[in-house]
Amino acid sequence: MYRFLVLTDPDTAAGFRMAGVETLEATSPDEVKVLLASLIQDTETGIIAVNEDFVEGLDERLAARIEESARPIVIPIPGRSRRGGGMAAIEQLLRRAIGYSVVLRR
Repeated sequence: MYRFLVLTDPDTAAGFRMAGVETLEATSPDEVKVLLASLIQDTETGIIAVNEDFVEGLDERLAARIEESARPIVIPIPGRSRRGGGMAAIEQLLRRAIGYSVVLRR
């Protein structure tokens, strides 16, 4: 069974930990790059939920590695800016994960 973990800022990490989710903290863009580069090589990790503010700060090379990776799936989660991708982002992640387009309805 693959593991699920969250990579976020220290303020948000506490809430995920209280919910019982394995959580890693990062305080700088360089720290995020190092952690993500390591995590996408980990064969036991299935899904990594990453603060969207961190995802936006990734360099093109690492972003391309993440996009090309079948596993783990990297999911941006709303950060302090709360931009989020909504239903379209979820549909895109599902299409990438299972190879089919899924339409979500409310």
